[in-house]
Amino acid sequence: MSMRIARRDENADSYMTAGHKIGFGISAASMTATWIWASSMYASVNSGYLYGVSGPIHYGLWGALMILFIYPFGKRIRKVAPQAHTLAEVMFARHGRSSQLMLAGSNILGSVISLTSNFIAGGALIAMLSPFSFIQGVIVIAAGVLLYTLWSGFRASVLTDFAQVLAMLGAVVIIVPAMFFFLGGTDLFTSGAQNLTQQQQSFFSSEAFLNQGAPYIAAVLAYAIGNQTIAQRLFAVREDLIKPTFITATVGYGATIIGIGMVGVLGLYAGITPVEGDPNNLLPQVAAEYLPGVLVALFFIMIIGSLSSTADSDLAAMSSIAMTDIYGQSMRSRGRVPNPRTMLTIGRITMIVATVAALGFANAKFNILDLLVFVGALWGALVFPVIASFYWKKVTNSAFTVSVLVALAVFIPTRFGLIPDTGLAPWIIEALAVVGVGVVLGLMVFGFFGTRAALIVGVIAAVVSAPFVFNFLRDYDTLTASLVAYAVSTIVCYAMSVRSSMEFDFAKIARRTADYDTEETAEALEAEAEADTESDAGHGAGVGAGDGARVGSRKSDDDDNDPDSVRV
Repeated sequence: MSMRIARRDENADSYMTAGHKIGFGISAASMTATWIWASSMYASVNSGYLYGVSGPIHYGLWGALMILFIYPFGKRIRKVAPQAHTLAEVMFARHGRSSQLMLAGSNILGSVISLTSNFIAGGALIAMLSPFSFIQGVIVIAAGVLLYTLWSGFRASVLTDFAQVLAMLGAVVIIVPAMFFFLGGTDLFTSGAQNLTQQQQSFFSSEAFLNQGAPYIAAVLAYAIGNQTIAQRLFAVREDLIKPTFITATVGYGATIIGIGMVGVLGLYAGITPVEGDPNNLLPQVAAEYLPGVLVALFFIMIIGSLSSTADSDLAAMSSIAMTDIYGQSMRSRGRVPNPRTMLTIGRITMIVATVAALGFANAKFNILDLLVFVGALWGALVFPVIASFYWKKVTNSAFTVSVLVALAVFIPTRFGLIPDTGLAPWIIEALAVVGVGVVLGLMVFGFFGTRAALIVGVIAAVVSAPFVFNFLRDYDTLTASLVAYAVSTIVCYAMSVRSSMEFDFAKIARRTADYDTEETAEALEAEAEADTESDAGHGAGVGAGDGARVGSRKSDDDDNDPDSVRV
């Protein structure tokens, strides 16, 4: 498929966002496939095995609803930045370098970690189901994903996502009923009921909600708002198709992840003990032991599809960040015109370097959990400042930066249990968690119904949850820390912005985030080349490369006092 769509001379903007005009079918499939990765399938099965029937529902339902809750924010982001390529690029246009670096840096780190995780999952699966070793499996997966993504970038990623999501959905529809049949069918629910606790048999398990559902609500909202793989698809889909794309992806993700998670519930009823006592091994273990060869091959395709669809998205995301936020922004800040051919070269080199780095981490079996915690916290701390920056004119660069840093400073000791269990400290943390509950639910409502409804829901949620939070939530470090990150960043950002005199003009964002590979760019580069030639020949008459670049740039009428808003 990649060979079929490849062009001899690729376009830099198409390489990053497919020209901002992807249709409904491809965009919905790509959003679904990107949201489903190998670890999410394993995690849903893990949740089903640990928490019973409500485990996969808490994992899949909240993850699906987060896709739905993103779309109103996505419409706003796309409205103010119709030709943007990365979220970090938009934050630079809105605030400046520090906010851009936070988003770009967290996404590069997060994508390398995600890439490593997917390579490890693929290598382990190949080692289990074939004669190849783990390292050979990792190399095969990495080489395959890199080769089909390298030349056409994001265009190859979204097109192959369509095939991959069809394979995943088809496999789930066949494999889950087949596992149910081979494990005993309806008799399994009577003969295996004694293997479940009362909480595991309940659809309304409090253990499942507190350990799985609630932390996942906070984590996935943070992932959705801050992650470049999602933002890239938002900038790529046709603006009028954002709503149906996100609604379709919501249904597709929920059906697939909840469906595959039921394998964990079936394993629990069947009394299966995971290999090495690790529930993460349950999915491939059950597939290898109970499915016939043809269905094992189908299972293999399902997992390979899920991990490769996310891996190629990570490669495309990192290449876009390198092309736009490193090279493109540095050139524009110096008044120069970014060269689209150079951008493509940088994007491809970035993919190769990222693949090699992920291979090294996977080969060393690098422990990625601590880094995932840090990246998740950074995205959680970014949620309110990022959203507020698209709606509120008063948010300043210092408010954005300080609120994120302070939130991280409070999150880390909370997450790793460094807060004392006695004295005033745990009460302060739980008070912040109460605020965090209000912030999370308020933000969800805000996108659909506006500020007043969000404030009402947020206050009610905080008041209602308070009796259940104080002197209780301190036993759940992951959930508490996530809520604290939301609360602290919101409080600090609001406090520093509310008295600000800034009245930002959102129209500036569109002017500062233009496409790169256009006729205007070509004319500017040609003018720059001519200016260089004249200068070298001694006939420049004072015209240099920098002046040539400015000849190819244009400013709108209201940019006289805004030297940074140069549109190429």
